[in-house]
Amino acid sequence: MLMPLPAIIPADPKLWRQGFLNLRPSVVPCPGFTLQSWGATHEKCVNFLDRWAEEAAALGWTTLDLFGVHPEAGIIRPDFCGAIVMSDAKVSAITARRIALLNTAFYRDTPGRPAGAVPLWQFGR
Repeated sequence: MLMPLPAIIPADPKLWRQGFLNLRPSVVPCPGFTLQSWGATHEKCVNFLDRWAEEAAALGWTTLDLFGVHPEAGIIRPDFCGAIVMSDAKVSAITARRIALLNTAFYRDTPGRPAGAVPLWQFGR
């Protein structure tokens, strides 16, 4: 089954914050999270929005690069996931190509990432 192409979602930190803050830390938003892992990820995402969102947008990071998830499987399909939803580790540095987390990094230009992700806050809608 072919998945429809996603609508273009602007790289706008205000829209990221608005969409994300509709999610509650006490309600798991998609498959793949436990209540504990989601709570830690939620806290990390708020930290990212407070500290790094403006810089990420200026460097060209998109909504799906950061907050994308598979539209049906959530984070169970990591090949669809954005940098910020993949780990509960906080961001320590960001460049135009790379986001450094505690013990790992996410590279925006990794080949083979499939199309069709949705922002975490639009999962199931």
